[in-house]
Amino acid sequence: MIRFLTKTFIKDSENVSDKNVRQSYSVLGGVLGAICNLFLFGLKLAVGTLMHSIAVTSDAFNNLSDMGSCLVAIIGAKMSTRRPDREHPFGHGRIEYISSLIVSFIILLVGFELFKGSVEKIANPEEVIFSLPMIVILAASVLVKLWMYFCYSFIAKKINSTVMKATARDSINDVISTSAVVAATVIGKFLPFQIDGFVGIAVAAYIVYGGYNLAKETIDLLLGTPPSRETIDSLSRIIMSRDEIVGVHDLMVHDYGPGRVFASVHAEVPDDSNMVHIHEIIDDVERQILGETGIRTVIHTDPITVNNEYVDGLKAMVLECAQEIFSDCTIHDFRITDGENRINLIFDLVLTDVGNPSERDRIVNRIKQNIHSRDERFNTVITVEEDYSGK
Repeated sequence: MIRFLTKTFIKDSENVSDKNVRQSYSVLGGVLGAICNLFLFGLKLAVGTLMHSIAVTSDAFNNLSDMGSCLVAIIGAKMSTRRPDREHPFGHGRIEYISSLIVSFIILLVGFELFKGSVEKIANPEEVIFSLPMIVILAASVLVKLWMYFCYSFIAKKINSTVMKATARDSINDVISTSAVVAATVIGKFLPFQIDGFVGIAVAAYIVYGGYNLAKETIDLLLGTPPSRETIDSLSRIIMSRDEIVGVHDLMVHDYGPGRVFASVHAEVPDDSNMVHIHEIIDDVERQILGETGIRTVIHTDPITVNNEYVDGLKAMVLECAQEIFSDCTIHDFRITDGENRINLIFDLVLTDVGNPSERDRIVNRIKQNIHSRDERFNTVITVEEDYSGK
């Protein structure tokens, strides 16, 4: 049905690279979710009130929070497609991530309130009225939420939307929590004590847990995360497809929201190359990356000495010495200044997952000593760099 709805209400629905089409998908998902969640809220609130069940009532207010989440998703989708301006030259795409964070806060707030109500229900228990028709209604609501999950998942995958992914995950959480409420209500009919309040606490805890995970994932996106392996491989493949480029390093990817990704990378080229020709190659590669991946890239060229047995041998020796001290390291931008009594070995060193400055200094000093032990003429000039690719 969701495919039918998208084709009916979204013009040119397959052109998901268009920001207006992408916005239409998000708005459609938000509207469908708001309507369904409002219906489920009213239905469950009525059933929970008639059954005197805090667990069902808790689940109803969870649906109300979901409706608020859908409205946030709609507003976020509208705002994130605004054009770049003087104050925001990279666009407004991260508003989608902020929308996801607001959704997580709504989920957390509802979860805490429901936990409070469930504790009060345990302290002052009230008999839950069992009604088969009401149980059937609740079971039917599970099917509605399951359908919503598939709708959100379809849209999230279609347009790569973090908000829709979060809403889909929240919907499947609702399927699990409502199923637990139905099961507990049926089981509670045959027990000599009330378990309604305890089930309400369990549902509230599950809601809080989901909200916490969603908040954490969204905050990670806002702070900045490493590029995916797929992105690294795609960029490296395109750059290294040119014979004039012999290596890449210092890849940095900056995510300003879906469809607003920028990257910078250093490309190693032979130092005897024609720079005008290399400039043309680099421009062509940048256009190819934009066309194939949608990423706007700035490529910096690093001239290096190639096909020189002496330099290549020294570079291999330096890498061996470095990896004897710290196996998970790489070097690049290697060059030398050769003298009679002193040979300067100049290179950049990448140490993976070494954030402690004192530990990093200790490793660098040991590498210097190891290289110097090979030949007393060796003097190392090392620049330690971060690995922004997360490899």
